[in-house]
Amino acid sequence: MNSGFALAGRTANEISAVVEAGVRSGALPAGAALPPIRTAATQLGVSPATVAAAYQALRQRGIAESAGRQGTRVRPRPAVAPARGQFRLEVPDGVLDLATGGPDPRLLPDVGPGLARIAATSVPTGYAAAAGFPPLFDAARAALQRDGVDASELAVTGGALDGIERLLNAHMLPGDRVAVEDPGWANLLDLVAALGLRPVPVPVDESGPDPQRLADALRAGARAFVLTSRAQNPTGASVTADRASELRAVLEAQADVLVIEDDHAAELSVQPLFHLGGTTRAWGFVRSVSKPYGPDLRLAVVAGDATSIGRLTGRQRLGTGWVSLVLQRLVADMWADPRVASAVSAASAQYERRRSALVLALRSAGLSVTGRTGLNVWVAVPDETVAVARLREAGYAVAPGALYRLATPPAIRITISSLSTHDIPALASATAAAVGGHSLISGV
Repeated sequence: MNSGFALAGRTANEISAVVEAGVRSGALPAGAALPPIRTAATQLGVSPATVAAAYQALRQRGIAESAGRQGTRVRPRPAVAPARGQFRLEVPDGVLDLATGGPDPRLLPDVGPGLARIAATSVPTGYAAAAGFPPLFDAARAALQRDGVDASELAVTGGALDGIERLLNAHMLPGDRVAVEDPGWANLLDLVAALGLRPVPVPVDESGPDPQRLADALRAGARAFVLTSRAQNPTGASVTADRASELRAVLEAQADVLVIEDDHAAELSVQPLFHLGGTTRAWGFVRSVSKPYGPDLRLAVVAGDATSIGRLTGRQRLGTGWVSLVLQRLVADMWADPRVASAVSAASAQYERRRSALVLALRSAGLSVTGRTGLNVWVAVPDETVAVARLREAGYAVAPGALYRLATPPAIRITISSLSTHDIPALASATAAAVGGHSLISGV
């Protein structure tokens, strides 16, 4: 327990509120252990059941998590607004940032011409006009249908995570189990916790989620399955045709399961799309524009079954209402601009060269690595803390795998966005040195 924090309270609500305030202020940092239930009960003069209820509430709100024999601890990124910068990875001057995970700003298309064009074009405005921009829907529908996605029902959300959250809320209740990739997208794991859902890990290899382990998760009661179609974060996995066929076979026996596919890389991925939607009655396919076109373009198109899209848009109408029509118009303009398409294609090729070169160099150094496509590679290590610290001393900031793992072995994530080809030999050498020659557990 942090020396600057004192647990207090007489009821479960009071105890959980004190812990939440400690997290928000920074007195309880990420990963801090909470007192064992019986110890806290004795200290506060309450029953163990009261403390257990408080800890359960903190877990359901995504603030704390169970840590096995280590008890309960603050999540790495708790679902509560922290003191400024408290959970942000700080990259010192002179250290190359390979941890943040975003696209290379130098490879993003210029939004200026599109903004100028939409500023010069008059379109209807107001509440009635803002729900959906027809040219955006037409372009999205055509692109999705070329990839084999049924786009007869479409919605627009404020990015991929917003779309996933709305789909989960359309079908799930707190306490429901959700099958998730392991390792998987840290933001999704945090969202699942914040929604009060229970993640069931499904291991991932370079071809996508393990079909047998997915079957195990569904038999264990998972009512939804969230997967990444390609450029999986953090492993760079991409669902192959054979793996998609195996996953469909599993899902066909569980027709009531909600299947959500995240295609965040979209045009940036060199791998073809193998789509699972329609295998079950409820499904959603989410394609965002942040990675190819820019993180500040908070927009995703969501295809799905009529019930899921109807629930999503109905609930959206009662809250935010719609995604900015200015943003919808800008994205539609960029999709129609051949110069933007050329820039995205060039970025895809550049990312492919960087990632392929890094994977080859790391494997040549004897490391266990995955990374078929996308912006990240996943490197198995015996000790994440040691590897991250040694690489930082060598001038490289990488992400510890603990942010992305549930039950899989330790690893680190290296993002290739900031890399230049001349950086790769030195980075591979430094990574091998950081691992320190320990025997590695291969696979993810």
